[in-house]
Amino acid sequence: MKAMAVGVMLGVGDDPAESLRKVKEVGVDNAQMGCPPDAYLSGEKFEQLKNAIADAGITVTAVFCGFAGESYADISTVQKTVGLVPAKTRSERLNKSKMIADFANGLGVKEVCAHIGFVPEDPSEPLYQEVVEATREICDRCAANGQVFGLETGQESAAALKRFIEDVARPNLKVNFDPANMILYGSGEPIAALGVLQGYVVSCHCKDGTWPTAPGQLGTETPLGQGDVGIDQFVAKLKEIGYQGYLTIEREITGDQQKQDIIAAREFLEELRG
Repeated sequence: MKAMAVGVMLGVGDDPAESLRKVKEVGVDNAQMGCPPDAYLSGEKFEQLKNAIADAGITVTAVFCGFAGESYADISTVQKTVGLVPAKTRSERLNKSKMIADFANGLGVKEVCAHIGFVPEDPSEPLYQEVVEATREICDRCAANGQVFGLETGQESAAALKRFIEDVARPNLKVNFDPANMILYGSGEPIAALGVLQGYVVSCHCKDGTWPTAPGQLGTETPLGQGDVGIDQFVAKLKEIGYQGYLTIEREITGDQQKQDIIAAREFLEELRG
């Protein structure tokens, strides 16, 4: 791969060929894959998807875990519904995460990522240790597949995330760094956070946004370069820390505007990358 090759997030819907076509239409040949429908995790549909990816000439760089019942409506809802933190769904989601790791392995993908939810800031809370143990389970399955498990940034400060990684104590626990999420959740300046987490970053999202304007609310995602991240500074910091991985554009809207924003982001990143 070319150092800092530009790619996109790939959604897998009922027609994976359509999703793959959209990747090619924006002028890239690599993508992180969002969580596919369960039907694609194994069997005939898995083989169809694997063949479609090969036929399209697209490199899948990571696969994301996602779970039924998650909502990102506001911070309180995220705390209650997302990732491995909610106790009622944790066992089911652990099993699903392991299935996704095996699915990714079947595609030859060596990185699995997830939002695991709001990890408590206080490590003495019982919930903190519960999430540590759950994360170890996923890391161990990924390790058996020769994979890393990447935690998406945003829902806690960089210092808290670094401490959590150290407490999990699994060498394959890494970070998928999303600078916009730090802003959208109000959890810290992203460029400084990248410096704190630099030893763990194996992948990143290139996304932008503005800070929250009211307590309990999320900030607003924007086209790349139009928010508060400072994408030029972000790419410069990636270069400074020696990052050589993919620059994965994420634009969480739909329709033709999403396509146009991604193309503009690709051109912008290619210019910044040099």
